[in-house]
Amino acid sequence: MASSSPLLADLIEALRILPGVGGKSAQRMAFHLLERERERGLKLSVALEQAMKRIGNCSRCRNFSEEPVCAICASTSRDRHVLCVVESPTDLTAVEQATGYRGQYFVLLGRLSPLDGLGPEELGLDQLNERLGEGEIEELIIATNPTVEGEATAHYLAQLAHRAGVRPSRLAHGVPLGGELEYVDRGTLAHAFGSRQHMD
Repeated sequence: MASSSPLLADLIEALRILPGVGGKSAQRMAFHLLERERERGLKLSVALEQAMKRIGNCSRCRNFSEEPVCAICASTSRDRHVLCVVESPTDLTAVEQATGYRGQYFVLLGRLSPLDGLGPEELGLDQLNERLGEGEIEELIIATNPTVEGEATAHYLAQLAHRAGVRPSRLAHGVPLGGELEYVDRGTLAHAFGSRQHMD
């Protein structure tokens, strides 16, 4: 975008790194901050700088944390015999908010995707293997997303668990609660049908 202000051009370009934000959206955000929200914009810049400098990853589960060990891993009230593996901190938050799960987590920060340069090393699977080998974990809940890469990652994780003598389990995927079969896509319905469970 042509601008008489190099700082404005830099601000617009910086805002474009956010997901789903293109040039026009970034321009609207920049103009809004400058026209109406300068004080809050300064607060945003301070919060952003502090977060970028001080938030790292938990040494135990790899979730975002300001401390070497996050609050979940440090908690004595969590069940240390169950470990849930998720792809991202967003997924961890979703599980925490939607379920009564009280075990531990391991955050992959991605999924196996050789084309994107994401292999076992990038996902911290050596670290996960060490945790499984400690003998404390009895069940590994695999909560990767039901994508091609997510399924490949789940298969790899199940093999790791088996080798460590840990019972792997997979989140069920399929027809959403309250959903009607005619509106469910074919892939989801096929997966739900193939993963059906016996009823007592």
